[in-house]
Amino acid sequence: MRFQRLDDWLRWLEGHHPQDIELGLDRIGTVARRLDLLSPQARVISVAGTNGKGSCVLACTELLRRAGQRVGSYTSPHLHHYCERIQVDGTPVEESEVCAAFAAIDEASDDISLTYFEFGTLAAFHIFAQRRVDIMVLEVGLGGRLDAVNLLDADVAVVTSIDLDHQDWLGDNRDSIGREKAGIYRPGRPALCADPEPPAGLLEAAQEAGVRLQCLGREFGYEVKDGHWSWWLTSVEGEVWRGTGPRPSLPLPSLAAALQATAALGFDPRPKSADRSLSELVLTGRYQQLSWRGRDWILDVAHNPAAARFLAGRLEQERPGRVVALVAMMADKDRRGTLSALIDQVDTWYLASLPELPRAADTRTLSEDLASLGGQPAGCGTVQDGINWLLQHTQEGDRIVILGSFYTVAAALEQLERLGASLERGISGEHNE
Repeated sequence: MRFQRLDDWLRWLEGHHPQDIELGLDRIGTVARRLDLLSPQARVISVAGTNGKGSCVLACTELLRRAGQRVGSYTSPHLHHYCERIQVDGTPVEESEVCAAFAAIDEASDDISLTYFEFGTLAAFHIFAQRRVDIMVLEVGLGGRLDAVNLLDADVAVVTSIDLDHQDWLGDNRDSIGREKAGIYRPGRPALCADPEPPAGLLEAAQEAGVRLQCLGREFGYEVKDGHWSWWLTSVEGEVWRGTGPRPSLPLPSLAAALQATAALGFDPRPKSADRSLSELVLTGRYQQLSWRGRDWILDVAHNPAAARFLAGRLEQERPGRVVALVAMMADKDRRGTLSALIDQVDTWYLASLPELPRAADTRTLSEDLASLGGQPAGCGTVQDGINWLLQHTQEGDRIVILGSFYTVAAALEQLERLGASLERGISGEHNE
């Protein structure tokens, strides 16, 4: 084994491949074939989408566990510890398992260089095979067609949403992005789309692939009224199944898709208290709420305009008083589009830097973005500085929103914990910003 400690493996992986991202399945496919990972005994649910993937993976995992299945889930990135990415029945695997998987991949790759993400994806496949899970629920990292997760043929494939992000890799319009994400669909197998307005590119790609799409609002969907939601789905036999319960905090299209994906595998979620269990799901950094020192804190990894619009909608529905936002973002994101979506909901802005990350936008750049929208920051500094500033410049009853990146939320959670806040952590996902 090249290394004994996971931290040493991860440091090596960060510099092992010349590119952070290299889409394509040839290299990783060759290594997976050497490891005999291309024909898993477990059934596979693959989840792609611009936003809402982590919520769908979490909900699928919970519903299938309640149906008596042993479930392996794979998400990226992590917020606190790498093992959060690879979980069995909702529990992160051990560092020793990841190290053993990395060692097997390292030996099998030999003359082939793999990216950090490709190593992690094969490690998940390897560990799930060792653990003999019944079902793998896999989050697609980037796009769909050429992403490492698409190495496996999905028994059920879900696209949660299609919006602009990663344009350098996926294209600069919803049609091209939708076409890339539809690359996870397989002929003759259930293919779901939870975007309420699927672009023509996705619809055309699905038709070319020979799949019959199951769409939000048609084969499955939901309604919201008075703090509750009512959902419906279509069983394998074509029956319409319904349920109702308290409104969950996670994105409802993603949860409706998870219900439909569960049914598409032949499981009935209704007898397993799906309504109550879904309403209780918490995902770290996804509209994560806590009350501390008389303030309401919301932590959300929203880092593109679509996610910011979703966040703004929640704030508008629940707004009790002054809203103060701390934001730190990557420089290569649509910063102005993200800030613009929230400009009407935020009363006071604190702009933060992430000096340890070369990709992060500095506060001067963020100030220029905010100024272009007619706004002005009340303070600037690091995320840690910002938490201290917020405690000094807000009062009881204020709502504090922290957003812009997984790195931002992770740094904020660490600082809040250092200061004594009691945090309830859920499962983390998606770091491929």
